Parts: sequence; C-alpha cells; structure tokens
Amino acid sequence: MTEQGEQTGLPDRTGLTGAPPRPVGEHRLWPRSFADRLTAPLPGVLGMARLAREGAVRPGADGLRDIPHLPYAPGPLPVVDTSTVAVTWAGHASWVIRAGGLTVLTDPVWSRRIFGTPARITPVGIPWDDLPAVDAVVISHNHYDHLDAPTLKRLPRDTPLFVPAGLARWCRRRRFTRVTELDWWESAELPAADGGSVRFDFVPAHHWSKRSLTDTCRTLWGGWVIADPNGRRVYFAGDTGYGHWFKEIGARHPDIDLALLPIGAYAPRWWLSDVHTDPEEAVQALDDLGARNMAPMHWATFVLSAEPVLEPLTRVRAAWERTGRPREQLWDLPVGASRLLVP
Repeated sequence: MTEQGEQTGLPDRTGLTGAPPRPVGEHRLWPRSFADRLTAPLPGVLGMARLAREGAVRPGADGLRDIPHLPYAPGPLPVVDTSTVAVTWAGHASWVIRAGGLTVLTDPVWSRRIFGTPARITPVGIPWDDLPAVDAVVISHNHYDHLDAPTLKRLPRDTPLFVPAGLARWCRRRRFTRVTELDWWESAELPAADGGSVRFDFVPAHHWSKRSLTDTCRTLWGGWVIADPNGRRVYFAGDTGYGHWFKEIGARHPDIDLALLPIGAYAPRWWLSDVHTDPEEAVQALDDLGARNMAPMHWATFVLSAEPVLEPLTRVRAAWERTGRPREQLWDLPVGASRLLVP
C-alpha cells in the first residue's frame, strides 16, 4: 500500500481475507462518497412518482390480519461457555450472538418505534435488562431500522463498536471511544474469554446508505462474518439485495456454519429488488455462500413494505422444501428464540 493509501485509510484492493486485522479504535479518513460501490442505481424521481401513484408501501387490511399470529416466543438466553456459539433473535436484524465467551449485538434496535416507520408489531424478543454485558456491537449500515441511537445510548461508551467505513464520526459524536470502521474485506479482532480471538470481517452487500437529506452513500454498507477461536463462522448479512457478492463471500469465507439472512421488506419488487432479497433469493444466497444453516430475519418486526406480514415465512419454508435440504438446517426461529451451533 502506498503512503497515500495508508494516510487515507483506502484498502488494498485485493481485499484478501488473509490481511492482518486493523487496530481496534484507529482513526481513519475516507472518500467523501461511496456511491461507486452501488450495484444498482438508486430510484430516481420517476420511481418515487410511481410509488406515490400506486401507494404500494404498506400491506392492505388482509395483509395485516396475521399480526396476532406472528411467531413470538421469548425465552431465557441459553447457558453458554467459552466453546459455545449461540444466537438469539431479538427481532428484525437484531441478534444476540455469543461466541468465544463474548456477547455481540448485531444492528441493535430495542426501540418500539423508529423514524418514519409504524411501531413494531412484535415486542423485542429479549428485555434489555436480561442481556449479559455486551462485549461488542456490529452495525451493517446507517438506516434507522439498523442504526438506532436510543438503543446505542443504553450502552457503556467504551463498548467496542464495529461499523462501516465513514460511520465512526457519527458514533464518536455520541461519545463512544472504541469505534472501529472497516472497508469491505477488512477485519478486526477482540480477545476471546479463554484465549485466542473473535474475528469480525466486514463484507460487501447490495444496498446503500442514507440518514438525512444530504448524506446519501456518505458511509458504507455491508455484512459481517464473525468467527470464534475454533473457526466457527456466523455470517450476518445486514440488509441486502441478491447478487454476485454472496458467491464471493463464500469463496473468501468457506464453511460458514450459520447465515443470518433477510427475507422481508421486498414488495413491490420493481422498487425493492435491488436492495432487499425476497425469501426465494435468500435461500439461493445460502447456496451461493456454501453455508450450512440459515436463520431468516428482517421480517415480523416492522412493517416496511407491501407484502402480507406472514408471507415471508410461508414463502421461505416453501422455497426451502424445494431445495431438498434437511429441514433442521432452516432455523426459522420465532422472535425471542435461541439456538446453538452443534460442532
């Protein structure tokens, strides 16, 4: 890497997963925009006008009638030790991942309501006070349903945050002191409880970023591969459409044990197909990744789009059955439920 590249924090474009981890909490400079990372154009004025004309932004009454029947089964967090990998779905894209003796939150949203969206339709699966001490947080991108300031405010300010390139400034303005921002294919590590380390690799996604009227694509977006000291890997996709990145992630991170993949917020397809997988695409993404197990997410929590609220579950189960894969490898958990990876 050139001296200029080191100064600006620009990555080695080979993006090899064997590159050494970045220092935790380092300060870096980034390009003003990441719009060159988009894999599809963002909707323009004509698309916005069509959406307004069709009014297809929420399900109708028939699509909402199953809200009382959404899967919600909160339970105590499982007992774990330093050799255990366990996941608990708090709802939407919020997971409690326990690996290497650490407790990691993904895109934590414990708020009842987020900006621009109706209140959640299922409660949070784990009460905040029932969480163990949080050792790290990973953020996929800055949309309000994935980056929730009131939830992060509950954390100690020395909690390690792993975030996409360009997002550290937002976190440091809120007085977080251990913020590590990464580009695609970069990694960082935290010491595990009994030796070794838990590794956090930031990987691409087919999505975008925006939090205000003037910051479109000013910060990066992506997913995370979290590996414990024994090499067991959990892939958290964040928010993404379907595309070529899944095969690339699988090639660079072989033998993923569990993929947390989004299956909701996909209708209408002409509007959302570039940035949100539908259930069938999520199952195909699992195959592209070469991952062993899949846990669906990004549904049954917030009403963000026009599909009926229970449809993502019925469609992902049908798509799974068509693959012929073992049924036990589909972890279609209720909100609040947990599952352990068995070696």
